[in-house]
Amino acid sequence: MTFTRQFIALLRMNLGGLTDRLGAVLAILMGVTCTVGVLVSMLAMGTGLHSQVLGDVHDDIVVVTSHGGGGFQGSIPREEANAVRDLPGIARSKDGEPLVGLAFAVPVEARRRVTGRRVFFELAGSTMTFMLMHPEEMHFTEGRMYRPGLHELIASNPCVRQFAGFELGARREVRGSDWTVVGHFDQGHNMQCVVVTDADTLMTTFGSNTYSHISVQLALPADFDVFRKALESNPALHLEAKHQRDMLEENFKQFNALLRFAAYFVGSIIALGATLGAVNSLYSIVDARRRELATLRAIGFGGAAIVAALLCESVLLALPGALLGSGLAWLFFHRMAVSPFGYNFELEVTAGLAAIGIAWALAMGLIGGLLPALRAARVPVTTALRAT
Repeated sequence: MTFTRQFIALLRMNLGGLTDRLGAVLAILMGVTCTVGVLVSMLAMGTGLHSQVLGDVHDDIVVVTSHGGGGFQGSIPREEANAVRDLPGIARSKDGEPLVGLAFAVPVEARRRVTGRRVFFELAGSTMTFMLMHPEEMHFTEGRMYRPGLHELIASNPCVRQFAGFELGARREVRGSDWTVVGHFDQGHNMQCVVVTDADTLMTTFGSNTYSHISVQLALPADFDVFRKALESNPALHLEAKHQRDMLEENFKQFNALLRFAAYFVGSIIALGATLGAVNSLYSIVDARRRELATLRAIGFGGAAIVAALLCESVLLALPGALLGSGLAWLFFHRMAVSPFGYNFELEVTAGLAAIGIAWALAMGLIGGLLPALRAARVPVTTALRAT
């Protein structure tokens, strides 16, 4: 009998006897389900973060910062910021104004509604041009826009839900002055608390004369090279330009890496325990079938076919657990709001994460079944036949 025919016959025999080994099969299934469910749900933090950060990215938006400014926290003098407005490749509004938004950000304090815990977040000062760059992303749900020159704030709805003191008409102290909340808004996919005011008013309050970064809307995405070359060739400007997507990915690179490390670290620990449990379960299956395996060896079945059939059985036992674990992760954790390290976003269980979970489970089945399969193939026929 050929190897293939032996393998198929053994695999059918193994799968046909699963009901007789129901306890060991359920132990393997539960271990794989828990491992894949935990791994996929934790990896969903990374995909959820990535979707929120890049959900409102536009290819025609360029971020300009000072050299070595550290992401969005640069230091751009007013003179250089004004010079950027004259560079080629910039889109213009209906009034002919270049779509160049200037930003200035400072940390402010707030307290959570439920716990009262003090947290800090950025108060973003921006020029009115910012509102002309893809205005469809900002939707006012209550109140109105702030007026330049006045101590007025607008807050995103997550601020109202999460923190105290952001109700319409509420007054907040900023650098010894009272600032009034005059509007609430939603902003695309962003679940973060965003508080915005007039950049020049905020800079005057803090005695600053430099912007943190500049956002530029290009006439066409292909104009990026033209704009960047003009920026870098101007000796009076010590600035650099990056695509909005590249800047955001760079800014969240370490945070995303931390989430992925936590997911794989916890998943590996659980997978190790589940794999050891699978090994023990498969060992018990092999021991219970020693006489059967010995008889098969005696009538001509080869050790290689036995190893292959047991490995295939182990992998097939892991597959339902992988599917079940991925399904449970999607059912219970997809679109679940979380706040690791104070950053708010929703988990996102995707088909790609399910594929990772399935591959992880199949690897567990392969590793978990290898030693028991080798043991089944190496037991001497005479010894096995005498076993009771």
